[in-house]
Amino acid sequence: MRYLLLTSTDPAVNLATEEWLLRHGQGDVFMLWRNAPSIIVGRNQNTRAEINEAYVQAQGIPVIRRLTGGGAVFHDLGNVNFTCIASRPPGGQLDFRRFTAPVIEALAALGVACRFDGRNDLSIDGKKISGNAQCMLGDRVLHHGTLLFSASIADLSEALRINPLKYQDKAVKSVARRVTNISAWLPVPMRVEAFMRAVFDHMSGGRADAAQPLSPEEEAAVARLADGKYRTYDWNFGRSPRYAFARAARTPGGMLETHCDVTQGVITALRFYGEYFGARDVAALEARLVGCLHAPEALAARLAGVALEEYMRGIDAATLVASFF
Repeated sequence: MRYLLLTSTDPAVNLATEEWLLRHGQGDVFMLWRNAPSIIVGRNQNTRAEINEAYVQAQGIPVIRRLTGGGAVFHDLGNVNFTCIASRPPGGQLDFRRFTAPVIEALAALGVACRFDGRNDLSIDGKKISGNAQCMLGDRVLHHGTLLFSASIADLSEALRINPLKYQDKAVKSVARRVTNISAWLPVPMRVEAFMRAVFDHMSGGRADAAQPLSPEEEAAVARLADGKYRTYDWNFGRSPRYAFARAARTPGGMLETHCDVTQGVITALRFYGEYFGARDVAALEARLVGCLHAPEALAARLAGVALEEYMRGIDAATLVASFF
């Protein structure tokens, strides 16, 4: 077993580390890590339907897709993540209890009694402290999970608060559950760093020399994967299933409704409705925006130089872009 206690808090790097070790690592792996504030969405999800776009943009929170299925999660430095990579189980079926049992034991050693709950959660007194997900590649399986230690519950709720009426799709939706922090249940208070060390020591059998950091060559390969995949629009947003988006908003030019179809992150059909006035046919504006990425910066660039007042009096480019999210 290889044990890693990552110092990086870059979500793109940490998710790339998981994938690189899954594809190229040798033997079993246990890894503990934390991310700076970020949203991590499941592989099969419509990214934009899972996030509070305005809050995420205002806070500068990166949104990154992971390899595994399941729902969207908010990470911050009060949330500890664990990863296990091992041989594919007999029969090739997903087995969440296999990898969460040692974590339950580690928490019990700290005086925290939790249990496996539902399909893939750990809970204390019915409140979720851990969500888990898995994927298989060849003869190996990757399992990872969260451990809410001292996470900002308010930020978690706000970042993942979306309007379900905006999006219509068949993507996997996140299921909200009441959550709690592990720190609230500890008999003896400790900081998150001490908690990570205690879990790491338990999982590694208390060996002081257990940690085996990435080599410089591995770090370079992980950095390339992070830049080439986990920081890209194509992976994080473009891989979303096809979806339809609709939003009505009150603007200085009157009510505006924006309806669009999006495939692989690109707007494929668009119609504007509303109370606005314009000297030119809005169909020409709609045609200009079809083929654009469903992303604020891409839409703003496509509208640059457009005399928008001629199509929608009283509606500027920033307001129009905001109507798409």
